[in-house]
This record gives sequence, structure tokens and C-alpha cells, in this order.
Amino acid sequence: MRNIINSAEVSQHTIKLQQLGAKVQLVNSTLCYVNFSLEGLELQYAYNVNYKGNYFLERIKPYPLALQEVSDEKGVVKIISEDVDKFKNALQSNHSQSFISMAQQISRIFTVFEDTFLNYNIPFEKVEKMYKKILALEFEIDMIREISSEIYSEENKDGKSE
Repeated sequence: MRNIINSAEVSQHTIKLQQLGAKVQLVNSTLCYVNFSLEGLELQYAYNVNYKGNYFLERIKPYPLALQEVSDEKGVVKIISEDVDKFKNALQSNHSQSFISMAQQISRIFTVFEDTFLNYNIPFEKVEKMYKKILALEFEIDMIREISSEIYSEENKDGKSE
């Protein structure tokens, strides 16, 4: 795998994207990957500086999720630390692996959903049916939250936010 893209390649890509109608801003930045292993669960994050000069942070594993855009490195560390603490907390749940598997499946479903949206003209009845099922799933999740007790880490047993 190549690690370096030279400036001629960047210029060529920039011109092609501009021909498509894009505004392209080049930012020299560092892309950072951060890895944790919690009880066999791999957490991976990536962040880089975006065109606004802010840090764009996303979780890659165990399932992808854009987390937040922050203005400095302290914000990156704070958000990653909070996210890791949430996973430590969630691992105390009796069904954490099942929920992680479901989140991974939802991520895969979104990819297929997007492909379907972008590449097929779906009949209205099918769109309506899908939408109703998504709303039903959202409702089910809300109902589950209402009847379930929260889990707390050792550092936060009293349930208060720090």
C-alpha cells in the first residue's frame, strides 16, 4: 500500500474534482489513529484537521460513527476519554456484545440503504413501508430505554455526571 501521494497527484485530483463542480481546499495535516483494547473489545478512533482548522473525530471500531468536530487537541482527548469510559460502562451490561453486533449490523444496513437510495427508483409503497419499520424500531428503542435501568462504572456509581 502506498503511503505518500505526491503534489502532482494532489493537483491532478484537485483539478478533476473542480471540474465536477467542487470547491477544494488543501490542508496539510496529520491523520491520527488511536486504539484501545477493553476486555477484548477493540476501539479505534481517527482524527484529523479539517478545512476549518478544527479536529474532526470519528470512531472506526467497533462500529463507525462520526463523533464530533472540536477546536483543539484537548477536546479530542476529552471526547475519546468519555467515549472509552462509556464503553467500559457498557461492557458491564449483560448483553454488551449483542448490542455491539446490532450496531455493526445497523451500520451495514445503512450502507445498503444508501446504495439503494442512490441507485434505484423505489416504489412509493416500499419507501413508506421501510420508513414505518424504521419509526417502529426507533419507538422500540425508546420503550426499552424507559423500562431499563442505567449501568454505571466504578468511577460513576452514583449516576451523577462528572
